[in-house]
Amino acid sequence: MNLSQKQKILKAGEIAKTVREYARTIVKKDVPLLEIAEKIEAKIIELGGKPAFPTNLSINEIAAHYTPAYNDETKAEGLIKVDMGVHIDGWIADFTFSLDLENNPENKKLIEASEKALQNAIEKAKQKSSLGEIGKAIQETIESYGASPIINLTGHEMDEYDLHAGLAILNITNKNSEKLPEGLYAIEPFTTKGSGKIHEGKPSGIYQLTNDKNVRNPEARKVLNFIIEEYKTLPFCSRWLVKKLGVKALFSLRQLEENGNLYQYPQLVEISKSKVAQAEDTILVENNEVIVTSGVL
Repeated sequence: MNLSQKQKILKAGEIAKTVREYARTIVKKDVPLLEIAEKIEAKIIELGGKPAFPTNLSINEIAAHYTPAYNDETKAEGLIKVDMGVHIDGWIADFTFSLDLENNPENKKLIEASEKALQNAIEKAKQKSSLGEIGKAIQETIESYGASPIINLTGHEMDEYDLHAGLAILNITNKNSEKLPEGLYAIEPFTTKGSGKIHEGKPSGIYQLTNDKNVRNPEARKVLNFIIEEYKTLPFCSRWLVKKLGVKALFSLRQLEENGNLYQYPQLVEISKSKVAQAEDTILVENNEVIVTSGVL
């Protein structure tokens, strides 16, 4: 990683810190999710970044991958996860906080467990502990709160224009003795009182380009070219395309998905429908240090 790339990573992280504090001021009970998402994404752009993916506003048992549609009327409530991303020329800061919007002691405990697990995992990373030890720290911390980690969701490596690049950071005890190589990583513990697993739910309206092969319909081809130019291989959503290209873009999205150009992420739902909390930060691992780019730790 060269100096220019590192500077972009750190700039994305600085924007993330400001956006995180801003988001905490606007996520309130009964505020429309569409309003929240658009304000967060506008703030990222105002500060000189671009959204690395659509703002996820996942409520209660939905662990991840809920972003409002262009005509969504859902309002904020319950235990909400606010998952945001900033990128500078493809170099990403991925960060999440959870809020209790119903003054519920159990929600607060789940949130505290995820935040403490994140803190302990980052400390392990700074100590150059193995991936197995990082996972153990996350699991033991969460279980000390009487909760369970989501075992089939993980942290992940990131690279230029690549949100999920290769290496996974498990949220449970494991035997991986490898230490984090130099690189960019998101650590993200999920906590629940439920079964500790997620399954795929409804389509999310969040897409990723997987193939730029030709599509016959000229309108769909125009939309594909726009996606390639504007988002490259980072996730985007139908809401963004409607805002840029109009409602007719939804038909082209369906055609592109059927043609194999796009992958649509499913919503991720806790299988026993128990509430889920999440905390996440991005770390840059170098030879001599671990920098938390998107947080204050």
